[in-house]
Amino acid sequence: MLKNIIFDLGGPIYDIRYQNVPEAFTRLGVLQFEEEYTQAAQTEAIDLFEEGKISVEEFRNYIRSLSAVSLTDMQIDEAWNSIMIDIPEERIKYLQQIKNQYNLFLFSNTNQLNCDSFTVAMHKKFGFNIFKELFVKAYFSHELHIRKPHPEAFLKIIEEQQLNPKETLFIDDTLRHVEGARKAGLYAFHFQV
Repeated sequence: MLKNIIFDLGGPIYDIRYQNVPEAFTRLGVLQFEEEYTQAAQTEAIDLFEEGKISVEEFRNYIRSLSAVSLTDMQIDEAWNSIMIDIPEERIKYLQQIKNQYNLFLFSNTNQLNCDSFTVAMHKKFGFNIFKELFVKAYFSHELHIRKPHPEAFLKIIEEQQLNPKETLFIDDTLRHVEGARKAGLYAFHFQV
């Protein structure tokens, strides 16, 4: 019997577009950024940033090292945050409806820059912190210090929340993350847009 649902953020809840990031950096003169970052793969530095193992400033300096153009913090932040589009209001309403039936959790591969930006944007749009109000707990890779698809990431959440994997569904738009959840014993659904 299903009691718990763990949602990914980008895709199932938050509309995102990965291609916005390389396009934005290309406009700033950082050429071939798509070799650094895609939905399928990214460089070690970006992985470390999403695991909270390098600081925002170290990440910005990494981006600067890819370009002959001198970039400001604001230019880097805006280009990096361009992945985020919006959360449609009907998705928030849906979560509000089902949170009385299931224990809802969130697990997102993200980083400090994106997290700060979308937390403020969503509070401004909806008037409350959706991550605190709609979920028992929201887990972000930069705070957990491990990313999906590593089964250990899911096992940390299972252990901390004392969840029974056989009563828990994970929903994500990236197949390898779904496979990682299954390796941890969770039911998992590949959300396709």
